[in-house]
Amino acid sequence: MAYATITQLNDKLGRTPSNAQQLLDRASRDVDRALLCAVYDPQDPAVVTALREATLEQIAANLTHGNSTGLGGTRRGGFSIGRLSVQAGSSDDPPVKIGTLWEQAWTILQAAGLTGHQPQSR
Repeated sequence: MAYATITQLNDKLGRTPSNAQQLLDRASRDVDRALLCAVYDPQDPAVVTALREATLEQIAANLTHGNSTGLGGTRRGGFSIGRLSVQAGSSDDPPVKIGTLWEQAWTILQAAGLTGHQPQSR
């Protein structure tokens, strides 16, 4: 079961992807994986909100970074021909993932006390 609805996803993104339910299901599994051994009350409104918001942030970040299916890594630019290898340039501040979650999704779960880790700073 997904932690957010298609309507909530539409409100977050300002549009509804054609595979919205698939994205919600996969992002919810990403959140579940991050909280595999966590103990929490799934009826607590603060927990419900954190799970929903983390799921929505996971989808938003996936889409921002070219992952339109929610299946994981995106293909990086570049190619190899024999011993010659060409790689696409990278930005100065690359996206951050903590496990399988994008930083914003993890931060939401962490702030709700669901990760077993205290908030961190860079």
